[in-house]
Amino acid sequence: MQIQERLGQKKVEDAIAASQNYLLSIQYPEGYWWAELESNVTITAEVVLLHKIWGTDRTIPLKKVESYLRSQQREHGGWELFYGDGGDLSTTVEAYMALRLLGVPAKDFALLRAKKFILQHGGISKTRIFTKLHLALIGCYDWQGLPSLPPWIMLLPEDSPFNIYEMSSWARGSTVPLLIVFDKKPIFVTQPTINLDELYVEGINNVRYELPTQNDWTDAFIWLDNAFKWAEKSNIIPFRDEGLKAAEEWVLERQEATGDWGGIIPAMLNSLLALRTLNYDVDDPIIQRGFSAIDNFAIEEENSYRIQPCISPVWDTAWALRALVESGLDPEHPALVKGGKWLVDKQILDYGDWKVKNKQGMPGGWAFEFDNRFYPDIDDSAVVVMALAGVKLPNEFHKQQAIARCVEWIATMQCKTGGWAAFDLDNDQDWINLIPYGDLKAMIDPNTADVTARVLEMLSQCNLSMEASRVERAIAYLRQEQESDGSWFGRWGVNYIYGTSSALSALALIAPKTCQQNINRGAAWLVSCQNPSGGWGETCRSYDDPSLKGQGISTASQTAWALIGLLAATQATGFNAQQAIEQGVNYLVSKQNTNGTWYESEFTGTGFPGHFYLKYHLYQQYFPLLALARYQTFLTS
Repeated sequence: MQIQERLGQKKVEDAIAASQNYLLSIQYPEGYWWAELESNVTITAEVVLLHKIWGTDRTIPLKKVESYLRSQQREHGGWELFYGDGGDLSTTVEAYMALRLLGVPAKDFALLRAKKFILQHGGISKTRIFTKLHLALIGCYDWQGLPSLPPWIMLLPEDSPFNIYEMSSWARGSTVPLLIVFDKKPIFVTQPTINLDELYVEGINNVRYELPTQNDWTDAFIWLDNAFKWAEKSNIIPFRDEGLKAAEEWVLERQEATGDWGGIIPAMLNSLLALRTLNYDVDDPIIQRGFSAIDNFAIEEENSYRIQPCISPVWDTAWALRALVESGLDPEHPALVKGGKWLVDKQILDYGDWKVKNKQGMPGGWAFEFDNRFYPDIDDSAVVVMALAGVKLPNEFHKQQAIARCVEWIATMQCKTGGWAAFDLDNDQDWINLIPYGDLKAMIDPNTADVTARVLEMLSQCNLSMEASRVERAIAYLRQEQESDGSWFGRWGVNYIYGTSSALSALALIAPKTCQQNINRGAAWLVSCQNPSGGWGETCRSYDDPSLKGQGISTASQTAWALIGLLAATQATGFNAQQAIEQGVNYLVSKQNTNGTWYESEFTGTGFPGHFYLKYHLYQQYFPLLALARYQTFLTS
């Protein structure tokens, strides 16, 4: 083929081989793959605060923490939410707080620069609720300015219009322990004791500790909050003790044997804050396990100590296996067998929080982390199934049983609208995002196009069966979610490039004829946003400003996603993306390092759209390999 001649098949083959060798070289002896999951500095800053509150700060290398925080400050004086964002107010205030707690004086040059940035952006009064919470814990903000969280929420029955299970799994795991903290409103004395009076634009004596109003119907939540505060002051909170006891029991029940809560740092930190508020002893095994779990999220280097918000071994392993298999490695290769066996052993056979709304399902999913019994997720589970289907294990019967259990569980997790969410069923009461406490707009877990697409891709690629009515509803949902310009929104990856790639990968396999128009429109959109370099990139800002969709500095991971989507469309419908594909592949080959790796500074993973972003350090490795592998298959098909 002329395409092959122009690009040079040898260069593509060499790039694939180098990438394979690199991935094989970083596999852990136990069989899994796992690399850093990077976020902003607030995670590390909040761990510093936690240790100061417990008096355990000598157990972490404080100088390395300080070095890390200093290294992340940008020229403008602030700290970023994601790479190159120009600085974020709340992130900067928390970094400033942590450095002060580490003994850095306010007159330090780094803090003077940070102070200027903070005051220019509105000061502490303009920060998010969770930043104010952390400041209130050490007397640097007044609890009056935070929303009320009545502990009786714990006692609302599961069939009531609102209860804790109407919150997303991550919000639930973080909020239940905070019911205890918000009720007690503790102020802890730290060493050193600090105040941050200098960070209030209006001056500390003029601060108005109140929740912001919107001058619309949502101000009703402010009036309700005022009623809750009045009840607190009057000491007439119904079922207060019962609610606090239920929250404590819920927290204790959900601690993993490894010490984790929910597999995410916010839930872990808040649980330890709640237990500190309840005067648990630092030597209590529950507390010691909790701190050990946080230590497991740490990355320590010669001059740096930082904390990851979560860890991704199951996710990384499944994608690495898929990329290696599709790029031509023998399905019985020892590394793949070891990885496959490790994944099978990680299947969760316990009931989790999902059971509250899903009374029919039997356990069978996979989680994101090493251990997270209560919160398997659909996206991970579908990718694991596709990874396992591609490898050949000594006990194939056991593998097939694991796959069947998972598919049955996923089927029962389908939401009433036809799609799938990440962790829960019909967790979609959007009004919860409007309460003052929910200013991150991440209180629910509704079904999304990217997760739904993953399930459909799994069914088709692995030739698995699910009730026809379920599949039809899912396809209809995915078609309905397509934007007018042909793209799809990406909830868990940045952003429309990710969502569009996911949707095309699914529809091209499961409904190429009936969805031909949808596929071609999606592919045309991808072609339209290709950069002159041949690559693709999209800024995290596209979540706040859709006019920026598909626009940004080219990255290896986003280029790979675009290629995966275009190759799927081309093979399914004959859509002509030949030139765009050639240029994209050439971009990846030309940007590969001599050791087989790719590098990107940008954050291409999403935690909470608009508020929290991630850089998966292996996205820039296994997605380009997968894209090149599919290109090679395309050439020979």
